[in-house]
Amino acid sequence: MDASERWRILRLHVDDAIPLAALARTTGIAERTLQRWLARYRTGGYPALADGTRTDHGGRRTAPELVRLVEGLALTRPRPSIATIHRQVSVHCAERRQPAPSYSVVRSIVNGLDPGMVTLALEGPASYRDKHELLLRRRADRPNAIWQADHTMLDLLIVGPDGKPARPWLTVVLDDYSRAVCGYMVFLGAPSAANTALALRQAIWHKPEPDWPVCGIPDVLYTDHGSDFTSHRIGDTAAMLRLRIIHSQVARPQGRGKIERFFGTINTELLPTLPGHLAPRSSAPTPALDLAGVDSAINTFIRRYNARTHRELRKSPLEAWIAHGWLPRLPDSLEQLDGFLLTVPTTRVVQRDGIHFEGLRYTATTLAPFVGSTVSVRYDPRDVTEIRVFHRDAFLCTAISTQHQTETISLKQIQAARNAQRRALRGQIRERIAIVRPTPDDHTPPAPAPDQPRLKTYEEDRS
Repeated sequence: MDASERWRILRLHVDDAIPLAALARTTGIAERTLQRWLARYRTGGYPALADGTRTDHGGRRTAPELVRLVEGLALTRPRPSIATIHRQVSVHCAERRQPAPSYSVVRSIVNGLDPGMVTLALEGPASYRDKHELLLRRRADRPNAIWQADHTMLDLLIVGPDGKPARPWLTVVLDDYSRAVCGYMVFLGAPSAANTALALRQAIWHKPEPDWPVCGIPDVLYTDHGSDFTSHRIGDTAAMLRLRIIHSQVARPQGRGKIERFFGTINTELLPTLPGHLAPRSSAPTPALDLAGVDSAINTFIRRYNARTHRELRKSPLEAWIAHGWLPRLPDSLEQLDGFLLTVPTTRVVQRDGIHFEGLRYTATTLAPFVGSTVSVRYDPRDVTEIRVFHRDAFLCTAISTQHQTETISLKQIQAARNAQRRALRGQIRERIAIVRPTPDDHTPPAPAPDQPRLKTYEEDRS
């Protein structure tokens, strides 16, 4: 009989004041047994009604000091085996001429220890906190109340701008209430404030895709303690947008479980379908996609993820985000948002043929009255075919690269092209120098010019 059945009978006495003698007659359970259940309940509550293994079952009662000795040995680091504990207890009892407990009794005492106590003693407070402390899961009460942001390195090899294999990173911004993905950023290299800012820019502003309406400024952005999230740039942006940033406790990622589960969905559902997937216990694959190809695949997956039914919500994230119809809080303009979240401004002087930046030339009719003036340039490193121009902190225009008006070219592609050109020039320089410089294997001294007199040497100079 388990604890629930015992309580079903005993509660007639506890709650309804039916005498134990009457319960014994109606249930067929001895009154003495009912009295014992009642004593256990009054001592330890409902859990005390469960069956417990007694260390004295079938034999003599184990002395309390021996129980404490067994428990103390079981909680020491490194934890000894039960056989070792039994031998040590037997030696202890022999020295004091006491009866030693059997191996099964020692094992029952060790197995009866509180699991939380064992974890805290043997693995430390961090492991105890992660395994046994109560975790309070909060959910925002409406869309855009709390957003979560985090990074992960993808289990994928792609072709980098320099042609070499590289592993990309993914930054995701997730709405806590609806689980809808608000924005993302795929990039190479370590996470930085610039990449985080670009992910937030996409999350906050309207998307060009009509099936991705998630946008707005959240009330709270929940992040970890990464240097990109704690940078002055993100802090200043949050202040200007009236956005509060809350950091999770150091080394305690439990509060970011929703975004971690989305990363798991990406790793298990999307990446195995892409060439270059780094499967466990397999050889390194041959990369085939570039950064733009991965970005396109993730964009498509996120829009499908937002539209499909979420197992916990029983509706799609988009349905939960739209809810009963509401208007998200937005910046006054995209130019204002760019002033907060695009790259740190770079100053340039407007030339007669436009603005020269990163080896490209940008023009716009609005620049005509500003020839010779100093302006600030902001840009998206994912696409430098256009730049945003500011004059005295006011948005002036968007200037377009005349060489790539119909293309999308990233800053990394430009840098890779510059590096390749530099390597080619160095190779040509080495070829030309090799023609006029003798090789290391050529030990033949050059012949002197016919009209050049030889230098005289003296005997003492030859030593």
